[in-house]
Amino acid sequence: MEENILTNRQGHPVTNNQQIRSVGKRGPATLENYDFIEKISHFDRERVPERVVHARGAGAHGYFEAYGTVGNEPIAKYTRAKLFQTKGKKTPVFVRFSTVIHGGHSPETLRDPRGFAVKFYTEDGNWDLVGNNLKIFFIRDAMKFPDMIHAFKPDPVTNRQDAERFFDFCAASPESFHMVTLVYSPWGIPANYRMMQGSGVNTYKWVNEQGKAMLIKYHWEPKQGIRNLTQQQAQDIQGKNFNHATQDLFDAIEKGDYPEWELFVQMMEDGEHPELDFDPLDDTKLWPEEKFPWLAVGKMTLNKNPDDYFTEVEQVAFGTGVLVDGLDFSDDKMLQERTFSYSDTQRYRVGANYLQLPINAPKKHVATNQRGGQMQIKVDHHENPHINYEPSLLGRLKEARQSGTEYTPYIEGNLVRAPIDRTNDTKQAGETYRKFEKWEQDDLILNLTTDLAKCESVIQETMIRYAEEADADYGRRLRENLQNTDSTGPLGNAQNDEAVEQAINESKETDHL
Repeated sequence: MEENILTNRQGHPVTNNQQIRSVGKRGPATLENYDFIEKISHFDRERVPERVVHARGAGAHGYFEAYGTVGNEPIAKYTRAKLFQTKGKKTPVFVRFSTVIHGGHSPETLRDPRGFAVKFYTEDGNWDLVGNNLKIFFIRDAMKFPDMIHAFKPDPVTNRQDAERFFDFCAASPESFHMVTLVYSPWGIPANYRMMQGSGVNTYKWVNEQGKAMLIKYHWEPKQGIRNLTQQQAQDIQGKNFNHATQDLFDAIEKGDYPEWELFVQMMEDGEHPELDFDPLDDTKLWPEEKFPWLAVGKMTLNKNPDDYFTEVEQVAFGTGVLVDGLDFSDDKMLQERTFSYSDTQRYRVGANYLQLPINAPKKHVATNQRGGQMQIKVDHHENPHINYEPSLLGRLKEARQSGTEYTPYIEGNLVRAPIDRTNDTKQAGETYRKFEKWEQDDLILNLTTDLAKCESVIQETMIRYAEEADADYGRRLRENLQNTDSTGPLGNAQNDEAVEQAINESKETDHL
């Protein structure tokens, strides 16, 4: 069949894909080897720049099914977003899971937050819910984000992740201590992607038909249950399969064991809430479940693996600014930064027309006046193709009609560079520590001790003080267990130097070939 004939990108049949054209059998080669030049030059360019964070990822297709309610109330009371309104309404989704700090082929057993990003292809266009498996973050102000990532990435001289660099930043950023407590516990190494929670992390808003807004937190709860690993368990698994989580997700879908997550929200009246001992827009804080209960709004099922990893998982692009009518931003300062940075990154990494790629394109008609740019593959044609601007009195695109009452929050205040008023950096870390089971507490102390022993005393004492403020037992155990080690490497791993010596001592010497 014609479809089975190998061609080049010009559509020319390739009659010899084994040898280049040369002068005689031994060469030299000639420059007019078009098939070879097209093939090798494309190969030289077949990787796009790796994501600075969330480089290592796996993904799948599926759908979201709405309940039509939030708790026991009609969801229309709180949001006019169409995908939520009708019980049983299904919206296609694509989900990308990831690790954060390490490179594209790094082990999936490393201690690290996990990304949990969902692209909803709604009838009003795309909605991206971009978050992590853990419900909070290390910092509350976007100014510190590049420095945080630099500190967590490998040392620019040794090219090795260094626990002292990690704790140097965290000790100087007390708001990070609750996240440190979670990441250094077994919650820092989920068993796989199917058995981990997801969270929007930041605070968003819902807007109803009357233009009234509520603050919202999003949470994904796996129907498969939640499983986490200790450091030793993770190291044992890594020795056998460093792609275990990608394989687990792919194999489960392939055999029809489709993973599911229920989507819950927490709701709060918009405002500063002085009755709370934290700011509800602070993404280093949890909203207490007893005050702000989890309310179910729908369920997500993943039922199809990608046809091509690069085309879908690698080129899929998410942004926290990608919201549909009925969803809105809060004043969360981290969310504001992410809204710029995420989409800006995709334009650099994939290209100005990244939204024309099928995995990123909405599943509805698109009509813009955008033109040109690298890798444009189509033009958004409309009534008069000569008019690529607006306003115009000739045939043109027209502005859409506003759905419902426009949300117009009142904003007043001086422009300042200042922290929030209610920092309360260690209280919730203590509450989390006390909720941990004993084996989780034990693993947390072991992992913290392993890495803090590599750090300067000023860092050790600062982190111990945070632990003591959080919980007396937490601080006491950390102080008593702190001991010296010269090992450095991926977070929580005490055997890095041992592995270097082991490779020499246990290898077999041989003659040169």
